[in-house]
Amino acid sequence: MPKQTTDVDRLVGLRITALRKARGLSQTALGTAVGVTFQQVQKYEKGQNRVGAGRLREISRLLEVPVSAFFEEDDAGGTQSEVFGFLSAHGAIELLQAYALIEDDQLRRDVLAIVRTAAKMGKRSEIPAAV
Repeated sequence: MPKQTTDVDRLVGLRITALRKARGLSQTALGTAVGVTFQQVQKYEKGQNRVGAGRLREISRLLEVPVSAFFEEDDAGGTQSEVFGFLSAHGAIELLQAYALIEDDQLRRDVLAIVRTAAKMGKRSEIPAAV
């Protein structure tokens, strides 16, 4: 009977996705660098296939993170899962990359204020109107 993937396999896949995108790599580029097809990278990222230890080591080297980054919780109060959860939101990595390119401190504060206001407006629109 074939081995089934687990929640850990899916977690590793989500972290591979977030770290790959943060490095600006395509699935094809990552696959080529570690010797697999982009389809195999897709399966890893979706948690459909397990990533072998040697291949995970190679992926961690390429993404410049320790292998433990795919598994461990952070000791600083939060968990890496929370961080990776934020990064898995559609557009989050692109937003962070664009934000990091803003050199003017005041402009950064203004952009942050706009995003916070938009987030509050989005939450208000989810609250049903009183009857």
